[in-house]
Amino acid sequence: MNKKNKVAIIMGSKSDWGTVKKAQDQLKELDINVDTFVYSAHRTPQETLDFARNAKSNGYKVIIAAAGMAAHLAGFMAAWTTLPIVGLPLKSKQLDGVDALLSSVQMPPGVPVAVVGIDSSVNAALYAAEILALEDPEIAQKLEAKRKADSQKVIDTVLD
Repeated sequence: MNKKNKVAIIMGSKSDWGTVKKAQDQLKELDINVDTFVYSAHRTPQETLDFARNAKSNGYKVIIAAAGMAAHLAGFMAAWTTLPIVGLPLKSKQLDGVDALLSSVQMPPGVPVAVVGIDSSVNAALYAAEILALEDPEIAQKLEAKRKADSQKVIDTVLD
C-alpha cells in the first residue's frame, strides 16, 4: 500500500458506514492508504476542528466528508484546511438526500468543496484517487486500468 498518499474519510455518524465503506473499499482496491473516522460538525465540533487543522501535517492529501441531512461536515472541514475536500451527501429519510446535496454544494466563495452525487461513495473515492494521480503515476495507471475494465464490462453486458 502506498503510504505517501493518504486519504481520510470522515463520516458524521456510524450509521453512515454502510454507504461509506464502499468508498474505503474502492480506495483500498487501488492500493491507496485510507483512514476512516466518525466526526460530527455538530456533535463533536472541537474534535472535528482539530482533525481538519492537523490533517495536512498528519499526511493526508484528500478528505472525503460524508454526511446526511444538514451535511455541514464537508464545509466545516473546508473552512479549516486547504486540502481538497470531496463532499459525499448521504440519503436520509426526510428529503432523500437532497438536503445533504444542497448543503454540500452551496459553499461560499473561498471555501470550495467538490461534491459527488447522493450516496455516490465509489465516485467520491475515485475522485480522491484522481487528485492523487496527478502526482502519482502508479495510481494514474491503476485508474486507467479500472476505467478500461469497467468499459469492457459494459461492452460484454451489451453483447451477451
